[in-house]
Amino acid sequence: MANEHTPQVNPAALGLACFGLTTVLLSLINAGLLPAGGEPVVLPLALAFGGTAQILAGIFEVKLGNTFGMTAFIAYGAFWWWFALLLLLGHTDVLDLKDAHSTIAVALLLWGVFTLYMWIASFKLTRIVNLVFLTLWMTFFLLGAGSLFVIPAVSQTGGWVGLVCGTLALYGSFAIVTNSTFGKTVLPVG
Repeated sequence: MANEHTPQVNPAALGLACFGLTTVLLSLINAGLLPAGGEPVVLPLALAFGGTAQILAGIFEVKLGNTFGMTAFIAYGAFWWWFALLLLLGHTDVLDLKDAHSTIAVALLLWGVFTLYMWIASFKLTRIVNLVFLTLWMTFFLLGAGSLFVIPAVSQTGGWVGLVCGTLALYGSFAIVTNSTFGKTVLPVG
């Protein structure tokens, strides 16, 4: 009997899609291209796709022994849960957020710090992953600083950089799925 090789599934395709799609939708609001009133539409997407499905992708990375993928997908999946719960519980007055403005801004800055060190670790990975993390730490720092210092133009710039970040993540997912399906490099990831 011939020795058959079963191709290994790459959970990064799912993780990048979850992250990218959710990031693009929220960034369209942050950039001012969609109204802020559309934010409730992001919440179920953040919980189901950006959060839960991305955490599952991180768990699948464990099976591959990929520390970077596990850390990234579970952490950012948890970020989407935090974001959705913060807004849901804040808008229903379960959480009193009236004096939490600066703390939320600092939380975004801390996510920027986490993402900065993930970006440094990504230097050993593909160019597309490196660019996703580069634009993501910039997004977090811009959103955090814009919020902390109440400079809407800085937050809006963070939305635009977030659009680039989410689009790069979607491209990365597209490339992984397409290259895997065709069994060769069709879309470069660098």
